[in-house]
Amino acid sequence: MRIIGIDLGEKRIGVAVSDELGITAQGLPTISSQTEKDNLQRLKELIEQHQVEKVVVGLPRNMNGTLGPKAQNAIKFAEKIKEYCHISVEMEDERLTTSSAERVLIAGNRSRKKRKKVIDKMSAVIILQTFLDRAKFRKGM
Repeated sequence: MRIIGIDLGEKRIGVAVSDELGITAQGLPTISSQTEKDNLQRLKELIEQHQVEKVVVGLPRNMNGTLGPKAQNAIKFAEKIKEYCHISVEMEDERLTTSSAERVLIAGNRSRKKRKKVIDKMSAVIILQTFLDRAKFRKGM
């Protein structure tokens, strides 16, 4: 079962997809955020292209666990994905994923300019990989 992970941003949407076994996450090209309808259509195309059965949307909680305006927007967008694409959608806590992605890219000696181009994709990979790892852990219990 393939799963898509999404890091929702104001300007870009980072996207990652799992392998068939749900073990690893790989980045897909970032979506330049347009209108909501265009964003949903592009996601639907990716879902169909990769034969995805579930979508995981990053939930940007505040550090104290509360839900701010960005988290509310992510929840609303997740609901719209569910309605528009007729697919199961789950939320995954994404606190610190951008800073984790930044550290990985810095460790890989990426320049600031190159990091800016791939940070959203890397964040989506981390969100999805976290979800996949938690699912594996639950199954193993």
